This record gives sequence, structure tokens and C-alpha cells, in this order.
Amino acid sequence: MPDWHPATVATTGPAADGLTDLVLDIRGTPLVGMHAHPGQYVRLRLPGVSEGMFAIASPPDPQGTRWEFLLKDGAILPDALIRLPPGSLVEVSQPEGKGFPLERARGHDVLLFATGSGISPIRSLIASIRREREAFGRVTLYFGARTPGAFAYADELHEWEAGGVRVVRTCSQPGVSGWQGLTGYVQAHLGEEPVQDAVAFLCGQSTMVQGVKATLQARGVPKDAIFLNY
Repeated sequence: MPDWHPATVATTGPAADGLTDLVLDIRGTPLVGMHAHPGQYVRLRLPGVSEGMFAIASPPDPQGTRWEFLLKDGAILPDALIRLPPGSLVEVSQPEGKGFPLERARGHDVLLFATGSGISPIRSLIASIRREREAFGRVTLYFGARTPGAFAYADELHEWEAGGVRVVRTCSQPGVSGWQGLTGYVQAHLGEEPVQDAVAFLCGQSTMVQGVKATLQARGVPKDAIFLNY
């Protein structure tokens, strides 16, 4: 059983269609400094509601006192968390999982793949990469969403690109939105980019993960250079 610690809701706000940002203040708890690797996740719980697992969307910070999360609407616990006013208490476990082994990517090109709310642990990874950008080769994010309004962190994409991360967005169900960008699945947009020396990090729906893994391996990326955050 995990140890539980009370954290305080700092802010909540819309992140994209069907997605909400949640920021928890962990000051005064043993959780400070426990987030060691991008891609790790925690358990959150509220009285009378079953616990759930959520990836930390902010980067590891030994002195950091705020953890960010991306909540997908439509389930009991996320919906309850979204409704909490600032100052409310949420019980939080210490971070779990190995996260993404960023050290394996140093000196290599980096391929990032995310769909939907799977961008949250990838966001943590991007922030970690940008802190030591010179340690990596080319860094490309392939980011997929169903509709144009479903891209979380849209206001940060220019910052990521300015920080040396190429962003390729694709929309699988643009409908009549007037979307002028790429369409289809993320793995369809690798193009002719050389990937044999790349290290890949993935998070999203299982069908995307399987499709990307198959495509990368067919293109020469070894299985042991493709990582999930669990």
C-alpha cells in the first residue's frame, strides 16, 4: 500500500477540449524531491472515490513544490478533481515507475510520440531535455490528437520549438474544422527522416504505441531503444 500525503489544489484550468490542468502544492510534505525521472506517475485519491494513477506533467525538480497533471474528463475521479476549488486537499502517493531513461538518449537523436493526454509525461521529458539541450541530437515531437481543439499545451508549442524541439502535429478526425495541418496517425509522418541512431519515447493509446513501435523497428530502430514510461 502506498503512503499518502495531503497536497493542496493550487489551480485548475482548461488545457484543451476534454482536458484540464491541475496543479498541486506539495510544500511541507515528504514528496518534495521525490520526483526523480520524467515519466513517473503518482496515485491521487479523494474521500469516497477510488484512487487513480496520473503522470506528472512537470519536470523533476529537487526543490520543486508544485506538481502539474493533465486530467481527462469523463471519469469519476478526474471529474471530482476538476471541480475542487483552490485550497482543497488531495491525497497523493510518492512517485512510482521508472519513468523515461533519459540518460539512454544522450548523444542521440530523440523521437517523442504522444497522443491525447499522453502528452503529459512527454511534457515533463521535453522540459528535462531543454535543460541540457546540447546533450542530445535532433529532437522531434510527433503529437497526435483527434480534433484540432484537443491539443493540450498548445500555448507552449512555440516555446518548445524555440528551445530546439521540432513539433509535428497531426489530427486524426479534423472533420469540418478547417484544420490545415497534417492528418492521420503520428507514425505516418516520420517521412524520410533517418531514425536508425535515434532513441524513442512513447506515451498514448495502445494502438498508437504498437503502431509506432512496429514502424520504428521496421525502419531500423532497435527494440531496446524504444521506451514507454511504465
